[in-house]
Amino acid sequence: MSPAFLFALSGALHFYIGARLAPALPAPWSTLLVAALVVLAPLVPMGMLAWRLLRGPAAERVAIAGLVALGLFSSLFVATFLRDVLLVASGLVHLVWPHFSFERIAQVSGRLVPPLALVVTAIGFWNARRIARVVEVEVPIAGLPAALHGFAIVQISDVHVGPTIRRGYVQGIVEAVNRLQPDVVAITGDLVDGSVPHLREHVAPLAQLAGRHGNYFVTGNHEYYSGALPWIDELRRLGIRVLHNEHVAIEHGGATLVLAGVPDYMAGHFHRDHASDPAAALAGAPEHAGVRVLLAHQPRTAPAAAKAGFDLQVSGHTHGGQFWPWVHFVRFQQPYTAGLHRLDGLWIYVSRGTGYWGPPKRFGAPSEITRIRLKSASG
Repeated sequence: MSPAFLFALSGALHFYIGARLAPALPAPWSTLLVAALVVLAPLVPMGMLAWRLLRGPAAERVAIAGLVALGLFSSLFVATFLRDVLLVASGLVHLVWPHFSFERIAQVSGRLVPPLALVVTAIGFWNARRIARVVEVEVPIAGLPAALHGFAIVQISDVHVGPTIRRGYVQGIVEAVNRLQPDVVAITGDLVDGSVPHLREHVAPLAQLAGRHGNYFVTGNHEYYSGALPWIDELRRLGIRVLHNEHVAIEHGGATLVLAGVPDYMAGHFHRDHASDPAAALAGAPEHAGVRVLLAHQPRTAPAAAKAGFDLQVSGHTHGGQFWPWVHFVRFQQPYTAGLHRLDGLWIYVSRGTGYWGPPKRFGAPSEITRIRLKSASG
């Protein structure tokens, strides 16, 4: 989209919000709403275009302000639209029952929308900016060797280091992960939104990750928007093993766990030799392995993973929708939104993500650092 189109679209959508809400507000609140919308309308696209239009600290400040504004706009727009749906329904009721107070509903609902949007945005901002909580997940594996019972894979995903997620945030994640004493740390893609020169300093704390059997990474779609090849080199420099249609055999207490990884589901569109291939990732793996685990950014890799013979796939990508109402739309693009799922003989765990993308806002889809423990299961 061209900058001119983004500014025009933002202006039109903010005008719609003002036109629908301002008449329902008393002075001076209607004036304050219009003034706020006049500021927000250009600020939202400026936040999206900051790094194209500006340089240095100014770009960073405008990006942060614009992304916060985008989060507020989202809640204002959705609430305004839902109010209009309510008013249409109320108008139909009024036609049938004239005593029904349509005007009162229009006035009260119009006055509720702005404070409701502000509260949702504030709560969403707090949820996004705090370090993610730890989610404990147990995955039962049939025939799991006793030595692998309790094996802990700590997953972080979709951190999106970029305009609003910086070094301090990443440092907090690393410290939280290390406190869990993981056997393996798995980073399942979408780590960054920006180039290596711009973000190298901010991902540097990842070198402190302390997985007992190593720290592993697979690419997500945003790595390809940001320059996947330089980022693969940078992560290797930090001591993180990048699994690129390959596996490692981890010996733990006399038992073997195969940990494999594939590039993002769409990576082949960016680099032909990056096409995701779970079967190739498992090729040559020890036949006696007690469990086979695949790291794959997108949940829709699952059918190929099940066919290849994996026991568990660990994914991210969806953010769980990140904030309402978008939490209800992810299912149209991915087979699984969040949590633990089953496909034939394959378990799939989908993280809601450890950071966030775009607006610093999480509402109805909390971020997570996930500790996945393997446990024995019969049958």
